Amino acid sequence: MKLLRNINKYAVPFAMRFYTALIITLLLFVAFTFPSCSYKQQQVLFQLPASAADSARYNQAGSGSGTSDYHIKSQDILQIRNLQNSKYIVDEAPSGTTGGSTMGGGSNTGGGTSAGEGQTYQVEDDGTVALPLIGHIQVAGLTRAEAAKKVEELYRQNVLVNPIIDLKIVNLKVTILGEIRTPGNYPLVKDKTNLVEMIGQAGGLTEKANEKTIKIIRGDPKNPLVAEIDLSKIQTLADPRLILQNNDIIYIAQNKRAIKGDQLQNVTTTLQPGLIILNTALIIYTLIHR
Repeated sequence: MKLLRNINKYAVPFAMRFYTALIITLLLFVAFTFPSCSYKQQQVLFQLPASAADSARYNQAGSGSGTSDYHIKSQDILQIRNLQNSKYIVDEAPSGTTGGSTMGGGSNTGGGTSAGEGQTYQVEDDGTVALPLIGHIQVAGLTRAEAAKKVEELYRQNVLVNPIIDLKIVNLKVTILGEIRTPGNYPLVKDKTNLVEMIGQAGGLTEKANEKTIKIIRGDPKNPLVAEIDLSKIQTLADPRLILQNNDIIYIAQNKRAIKGDQLQNVTTTLQPGLIILNTALIIYTLIHR
């Protein structure tokens, strides 16, 4: 009996030390192996080799031009109004129609139009747009300013006295993803909208955002141009790459602090069942060997 008591006297502390060492070993193992997997899960969007990103920095075609040099394509939606008569291009809407409906055979999106917004017309597959009283005119390949000038000249020659035509391409947009308050698609309502304005429209960055490496991805999806923007520096406000273009993708990744926090949470979640089992086993072992 004395021998058994001596065995129990040393066995329980040894068991406790053993289980403690085992828990520490498991913690260290997961800490060094699991975070790498966690990081990959958190940061999977738009990762490129360093050489590709560097090349994009020095080859930003059209950087700073915004949408002013965008050329109209088929299926684009044009909003057209005569500033002399802000609701309609011509003086009166056709009988039986309301603002925003097709006028004079115009190919229209059919949405309602309030005063001052003008009417919307979709560019057809052949590159033409049908407008009230002047019919189909070719606009594909023209910039916004060129198309507005052409429409204005045609109305001046044939219909109106001194029209002032305002034309906008209302389907141009950018997409914001990642650590932003309200991710999604946002319209480019003016020729030169910059990144800071668009982030403001989307509610601003989250507390997890990495403001030093914001990606702007543009161009051909098969060979996109990528600009990495550092908004932590005041000098960045003068960077022409901040001017956005149609179909730009803006991606804001997590900062290091947020990544580490997520890693720690993942480690804790992963270890919790094992710790419960080990703790239960230790309690049972201690009770048995009292």
